[in-house]
Amino acid sequence: QVQLVESGGGLVQAGGSLRLACAASGSTFSNYCMGWFRQAPGKEREFVAAVSRSGSTNNYGDSVKGRFTISRDNTKNTVYLEMNGLKPEDAAVYFCAASPFVFTTQSGRYIYWGQGTQVTVSP
Repeated sequence: QVQLVESGGGLVQAGGSLRLACAASGSTFSNYCMGWFRQAPGKEREFVAAVSRSGSTNNYGDSVKGRFTISRDNTKNTVYLEMNGLKPEDAAVYFCAASPFVFTTQSGRYIYWGQGTQVTVSP
């Protein structure tokens, strides 16, 4: 069992930056691929970024490539999402999730989810 707690969300102006963090507990963090997903009102959940167990591999959704960076610190049991150049369309609830796969971007393969943190971007 893995517990995930996100933090770092908030209100930012377009063009600004935020850094989300997700702290994990309850199991060996490095045994899990970690991902970030987001969901805006009335929209389906969207893949944002994923990082492999070791941190050596990552992938991004097309809408965030070049602006967002995912990283993890296995000594701190934490995964981060650095978000730069934020746009109003980035506004959503952001969720971190853990998967027992070495690396995956498929939401169905993530079995543990946090409660989410709200990101709001003003024009």
